[in-house]
Amino acid sequence: MVDYNGRLSSVYAAGREMTVDEVQRWTAAIQAYLPEERPLTILDLGSGTGRLTPGLAEEFGGPVYGVEPSDRMREIAETSAAHQAVTYLRGSAEKIPLPEASVDGVLMFLSFHHFRDQLKALQEVHRVLKPGGAAFLRSQFADLMPDLFWYDYFPSAREVDAGMYRTLDESKALAEAAGLRPGEGPVWVSTEPPRTLRESYDRLKHRALSTFEHLPEAEIERGFTQLAADADQEPDKDMPVYPAAILVLRRPN
Repeated sequence: MVDYNGRLSSVYAAGREMTVDEVQRWTAAIQAYLPEERPLTILDLGSGTGRLTPGLAEEFGGPVYGVEPSDRMREIAETSAAHQAVTYLRGSAEKIPLPEASVDGVLMFLSFHHFRDQLKALQEVHRVLKPGGAAFLRSQFADLMPDLFWYDYFPSAREVDAGMYRTLDESKALAEAAGLRPGEGPVWVSTEPPRTLRESYDRLKHRALSTFEHLPEAEIERGFTQLAADADQEPDKDMPVYPAAILVLRRPN
């Protein structure tokens, strides 16, 4: 497990920041699977520093609940991502501090692989969703891993990342065991803006991805030394944009 009360909390905002446009693309991507009526109640499960939470309130009208187990990440969200329709709550995916059938949608944005008990977490998602409500599992899947350019600089990262995630079929089977109905998906969404090699290096250098918590320091140092040199040599080189996978889950009526 990764300690988000430590170093990661201090670098997360700088290394994982989203533009307003990027947040709006994400909220637009999930609104297609939710009712048109407003307001809708949304749960941001594993809300971290609140990158998306206020945007969910803007799109769906609130209330929006950001549930986050890391005290430090939640404190940052409360000061840097405050919104009148957002409430940040201490809790975990396995014990969501909300009543049964109280939310229209649940977003799990790159948080599922951090859940200690994924089946229990999905059972909790089923519990808090209203019948017919939708949950959005934004994750990587072990059998659909993108070939990220920076893996070339950190050779162990491919294996580390693949080991963090379940396959798509395993994820669907867990959802079904929890009483949720998975879509045929995943749905592929392109929301990330194009970046140059320099811009990519400037984000990665903060080591805000949990992958780096599992890599040897010597490999990290070598990789960033080479990446920095390449960014100096070709700063304006366009880097690939990777579509993101979302598995849509529903609580049956």
